[in-house]
Amino acid sequence: VQLQASGGGLVQPGGSLRLSCAVSGRPASYYAMGWFRQAPGKEREIVAAISRGGTVREYPASVKGRFTISKENAKNAMYLQMRILKPEDTAVYYCAATDTVSGEVLTTRSRYLYWGQGTQVTVSS
Repeated sequence: VQLQASGGGLVQPGGSLRLSCAVSGRPASYYAMGWFRQAPGKEREIVAAISRGGTVREYPASVKGRFTISKENAKNAMYLQMRILKPEDTAVYYCAATDTVSGEVLTTRSRYLYWGQGTQVTVSS
C-alpha cells in the first residue's frame, strides 16, 4: 500500500486547512488509519486516529474540538479538517495506516506499518 498526503500550506492563526491522504495499492477499507505530526526537535505525535470502517475516532486533548478526521473508503481516502489553527500546530503532518481485522482505533506510532511522505503545515501571521 502507498499513502500520499497533501493539502499542507501556510495559514494564519485561527484559520483552517484540510489535509488529504490518498491510499493506493490496496483498498483503504482494510486499514485503521491516523494522522501524526512532527515539529522540529520534537517526537512524532498522534493528532487523530480512525477505525477501518471510519466510525470510531480518537483525538488527543491538544486538538480535540478543533480537528476532525474522516475516511471515505469508497474513494480510498482519509482527511483531516483542521480549524482554529494555532502556531503550535506547525509541523510536518503524516498519514499512516495499518492492517487490522477489527474496528479498533490505534493511537500508538509503533502500531502503524505504512506511512506517507508528510506535508508541511505552517501557522503564522
